[in-house]
Amino acid sequence: QVGGFSWENCGDKRNPVMLQSLSVAPDPISIPGSLRVSAAVSSSKTMASPLKAVVVVEKALGDLWIQLPCIDQLGSCTYNDICTILDNLIPPGTTCPEPLLTYGIPCHCPFKAGSYSLPASDFDLPDVELPTWMTNGNYRVQAVVSSGGEELACVKLAFSLQSQ
Repeated sequence: QVGGFSWENCGDKRNPVMLQSLSVAPDPISIPGSLRVSAAVSSSKTMASPLKAVVVVEKALGDLWIQLPCIDQLGSCTYNDICTILDNLIPPGTTCPEPLLTYGIPCHCPFKAGSYSLPASDFDLPDVELPTWMTNGNYRVQAVVSSGGEELACVKLAFSLQSQ
């Protein structure tokens, strides 16, 4: 199915962090709009700082997939420590935003080993000024999270965006 939402774990079967389930609606995702997300993740290992994330974003142009550059921390970027980014977004000591708070999902490192699940929850996607290359179309994203050179998680997503 072209342009449908899909996901998969792409790392070693022994990776400590595995996505168990993920669903997103509507499909295509509409910006601005409401996004309903449910997810479950299991981790056999505590994830502590520094947590490196390497993200590759590709957009379909006809039959070609073009890798998008990293511009203003969006696109195909390497984040050397997502723990620091989280601390900047949500100051340590403040409560995690909803719906994370209700479901006991942490928003700061370290992330303890265990299973985390987010029942279907609605998020508002604001009408942000996205660069033109990030608007309507089909996308593939791969994110690899590692710590000290050890791969912890690898997830691939495919989705479509539709901006109003």
